[in-house]
Amino acid sequence: MHRPLGSNSTPPGDPHMGMIRERVLITGAAGFLGSHLCDRFIREGYHVVGMDNLITGRLKNIEHLFKLEQFEFYHHDVSRFVHVPGELKYILHFASPASPIDYLKIPIQTLKVGSLGTHNLLGLAKAKGARILVASTSEVYGDPQVHPQTEAYWGHVNPIGPRGVYDEAKRFQEAITMAYHTYHGLETRIVRIFNTYGPRMRLNDGRVLPAFIGQALRGEDLTVFGDGSQTRSFCYVDDLIEGIYRLLLSDYAGPVNVGNPGEITIAQFAEEIIKLTGTTQKVVHKPLPKDDPMQRQPDITLARKLLGWEPKVSRAEGLRITYDYFKGLTPEELNEKEHFSFEGYVRK
Repeated sequence: MHRPLGSNSTPPGDPHMGMIRERVLITGAAGFLGSHLCDRFIREGYHVVGMDNLITGRLKNIEHLFKLEQFEFYHHDVSRFVHVPGELKYILHFASPASPIDYLKIPIQTLKVGSLGTHNLLGLAKAKGARILVASTSEVYGDPQVHPQTEAYWGHVNPIGPRGVYDEAKRFQEAITMAYHTYHGLETRIVRIFNTYGPRMRLNDGRVLPAFIGQALRGEDLTVFGDGSQTRSFCYVDDLIEGIYRLLLSDYAGPVNVGNPGEITIAQFAEEIIKLTGTTQKVVHKPLPKDDPMQRQPDITLARKLLGWEPKVSRAEGLRITYDYFKGLTPEELNEKEHFSFEGYVRK
């Protein structure tokens, strides 16, 4: 493990100057969600220890934090033994490939970070007396037969399908987290994250929103898999981070859905992106990937009751912010390709 060097200077006027800060470990710190969590905990006055093996994360997402005294970074794979010197108040485990392109390219690493990595971090939390929150996913519901999905639903998952490496890694993660809670009395939290979007997403990571925007910016046709009748529910990243923060500080150990219940079909979403970007390109259809869920909508009744939380950012506002971010990418970033195809993974 190593810590990249920065100026490590406390910003002028820092209200926390001279204070002893509580420390929080965030794994997957250089990823989309992890980097936003780092920002949030810095703003809340914590000392943030970021950790990432950079297999899908990008240092540019957190490079603005390296100059801060209250941030440190370890380049490390949590699937191996994890050691962090000093006290920890909280651990947030967000290390994992999280898009279809990622976990279809690196299935073994996906399984290991959800199993071995979670085991290592639960052990660290136990040793440090820290509360741990693990990032689960709506993928634990698989291709759901219950709609919308509540936390009580057990799911409809193909454990040996192409998405099984991600789905089952997260289901195991939940199981071992609850085992540590019930057997060791560890303070644990589980967030089930639904489709989230916003700045710092990788443009070509295979998820539908950056895929559509990237194609529009490059003047390419928008690719819709299947007939576009499958649904998703998109939550803006700031809303998600707020829900996660509230859950961490709550007293509830069971899984909690955090997402936006505003459901939309992929075909309708493609039309929204066309309108947003002003592209004149057309929509083309390709075969639906195997085990791709046909419906996805969170029931957030529990989050509303338990956390007093619900999303605030409208899809129109969130998409505008996200589009502005992608428009600011360099030509090299805009044309960067993830060299992977869904061919061979189509639904039969």
